[in-house]
Amino acid sequence: MTNVAPAATPGLISDPAHAQRRILRVLVASQILSGAGLAAGVTVGALLAQDMLGTTSLAGLPSATLTAGSALTAIAVGRISQARGRRPGLTTGYLTGALGSAGVITAAVLDNPVLLFIALLVYGAGTATNLQARYAGADLAPPGHRARAVSTVLVATTLGGVAGPNLAAPAGALAEHLGIPHLAGLFVISGAAYALAALVLALWLRPDPLLLARSVAQATEADTATDPATADTAHTGEGRSGVVLGALVMILTQLVMVAIMTMTPVHMHDHGHSTAASGLVIGIHVGAMYLPSPLTGRLVDRYGHMKIAAASGITLLAAGILAAAAPGDSVALLALALALLGLGWNFGLVSGTAIITDTVPLATRAKTQGLVDVSIAIAGATGGMASGIVVAATSYPALALTGGALSLALLPAVAATAHRR
Repeated sequence: MTNVAPAATPGLISDPAHAQRRILRVLVASQILSGAGLAAGVTVGALLAQDMLGTTSLAGLPSATLTAGSALTAIAVGRISQARGRRPGLTTGYLTGALGSAGVITAAVLDNPVLLFIALLVYGAGTATNLQARYAGADLAPPGHRARAVSTVLVATTLGGVAGPNLAAPAGALAEHLGIPHLAGLFVISGAAYALAALVLALWLRPDPLLLARSVAQATEADTATDPATADTAHTGEGRSGVVLGALVMILTQLVMVAIMTMTPVHMHDHGHSTAASGLVIGIHVGAMYLPSPLTGRLVDRYGHMKIAAASGITLLAAGILAAAAPGDSVALLALALALLGLGWNFGLVSGTAIITDTVPLATRAKTQGLVDVSIAIAGATGGMASGIVVAATSYPALALTGGALSLALLPAVAATAHRR
């Protein structure tokens, strides 16, 4: 029986390239939906907390809470994916996010801040799952095209991510018509979007990309008589340094991005801007986070991880300086600053993801990716929590400058790793 499986495997995986194209189409569809889902917490989560608690100093707490939920979910999605495949892992994550959206709506109706934070913790599952989906796009991609595969999945989030925040005003009107507080309107859309994303994956993400990638690898090993111990040795030294560098790039970019992004709607609100204006700025920001992904993927595949990771730090510095210098009444300059913030994050995420995917073997890939995303989520939670405290103690410009300066830590890390190689 042991010798039969390898012979049967090639028949099941006769065209992995065709399967990859189908998988990417399904992931794109689910990401469009989930992009609309994740936008709600970014746009109105801080404002909901500010209304309920009556203070700005804790306005960063919702972002920290949902990011903490994202961290917990990243572990769960990674472990489920490792054991059973990407489809059950991603589907479970999106359904959990939909449940969290319903909890936020309930908390808003009851004006219960404790329930709000519990619900945001659960809602964070959607954010974690949205990010984990990028790994599924790279499972079957050949080494020279992995960054492009990751970027294809990421860019699909743009449509929903840009549309979501700009639905704040009509969603608020719908919510009021249904007897729900205005600010909770986006979470109605979010819950439906996450549920539909889960349905798309459950029905059509077949074959499962991670399970199929393992079958391809096993068939290749059988055909070439490769010693698994020898194959793993190639990953040992480079794998450890690759995981550390890839994680560091994504952790720093996430921390800086979340900190500045979280307090921008509050900053705009304090300067008399409407929810629609805040939604426009956040929509531009989310677009910049995902829309450049195809170009970023090509740049990473062509010029290498290191150069794009360094470009991430420089772009985030420029974003911080511009956000700090922009007058509070200038929507255009704040939108430009948030666009640069999103672009710097995109450079960091695509390059960091490619580093992790290239250096971690399939046998432990999903589990390691989940643990890395936990670190990213914790960094985001730290940025979200600290942002409100920093702004309350100093100012929004001070927060933006601090974030920009922190992003420069990427440059020596990239230089040191490049020197060792």
